[in-house]
Amino acid sequence: MRVYQPHLRYYLVNESAFSEEELAQRDTPLSGIFEVEKASKDADALQEAVQHLAARIRAHPEKARLDEVITRWLKRHLKRLGAEAEKALEQVNSLVEDNAMLAENLQTWAEKERQKGEQRGRQENARETAINLLALGLLDDDQIAQTTGLPLDEVKALRSDQPH
Repeated sequence: MRVYQPHLRYYLVNESAFSEEELAQRDTPLSGIFEVEKASKDADALQEAVQHLAARIRAHPEKARLDEVITRWLKRHLKRLGAEAEKALEQVNSLVEDNAMLAENLQTWAEKERQKGEQRGRQENARETAINLLALGLLDDDQIAQTTGLPLDEVKALRSDQPH
């Protein structure tokens, strides 16, 4: 059976063994990948990390192969950020050659994400205001809906959630 066992070679890279400063000093495509992974939650940091990664690939002697492999990885990695990020990557075939288009697409995606966050914040503030107004008991549901901009059915649902 030994002849049928796979023989795999691998090189263990422990990302957590390096601080962000140490990774930045290394200036390799791998440290660029780690930078992208760590920046994935912040759109601006992600955009900067992708720019650094593209520059590291351009400077590498094996840039054609690295560009192909890392571009494929980046597309898969960023798919988990949602449909908008995936859409931003559709036309990108090369991280090095399509860098300007990728940067523009990531910027558009980042702006949409910021707008969504601001909208969620406004809705949360409106809900909090409605809950406070309900607790005061001075206004009816229609008045609270008008004051906060929340739909009437949402105000009614908030009222039913209030302790009596």
